[in-house]
Amino acid sequence: MTRKQYIKLIVYVFLALLAVISALPFYMMIVNATRDTKEILSGFSFIPGSSLVENYETMMDYVNIWLGFKNSLIVSVSVTVLSGYFSALTAFGFAVYNFKGKNPLFIFMLLMMMVPGQLGLIGFYELNKFIGTLDTFIPLIVPAIASPFVVFFLRQYLATTLHPTLLEAARMDGASELKIFHTIALPIMMPAVATMSIFTFIGSWNNYIVPLVVLFSPEKFTLPVLMGFLKGSQVAQNLGSMYIGIAISVVPIMVAFLFFSKYIISSISAGSVKE
Repeated sequence: MTRKQYIKLIVYVFLALLAVISALPFYMMIVNATRDTKEILSGFSFIPGSSLVENYETMMDYVNIWLGFKNSLIVSVSVTVLSGYFSALTAFGFAVYNFKGKNPLFIFMLLMMMVPGQLGLIGFYELNKFIGTLDTFIPLIVPAIASPFVVFFLRQYLATTLHPTLLEAARMDGASELKIFHTIALPIMMPAVATMSIFTFIGSWNNYIVPLVVLFSPEKFTLPVLMGFLKGSQVAQNLGSMYIGIAISVVPIMVAFLFFSKYIISSISAGSVKE
């Protein structure tokens, strides 16, 4: 074995070890979901238990987790799709057009990235109370469409990948600005949009504070809010039920990452190859 092959073998072994370490907490979560509280407190075991059905029934007696799952899915998918499209449209405007106040507006948008959203929570609540959108999904979906970080990321990505000659050729062919965006700019930005969609989906799915403040009806609660109530109820004494709820809540995040993670590499590496 040559020195190069030996180093490669060490790297592969190290990466495989990291993969096992990363997957171990998820396996522990799944195994503990099948065990009762006494077995969980006795220590971890790699062998699944026999209390899965009992834990699930105990959890469902207190909260309808699938209703919360549906509500979270509606909100997260809506936020992800709308944020991806309108952020791409805004980034296209900043990257392609020159208009009065462009730079101050872009700087203002960057400054908004530094302001924690929790600072405006009281004003956000009063605004929704005034316009009558409390206890609806509107406060969870519409404000999340305007994402300064997503716009900034897509604008920087487009600036390095979109050549002005493509736009000029499309305009000479008589294409409208919206058609240029949909047929040229948006396909070019898709790796970056997919990358941002992962983080947008995860952020919306895990959002706890805003749904807790603006939602009052239990049938409209999102999954993080339901999990908070589950933790504060008597079912919290049944650790297996808690692990089932946690396992159900992380499944969509894992699925979204598995389907779109390949775009992270392509978006990061865009422009790194010199032509």
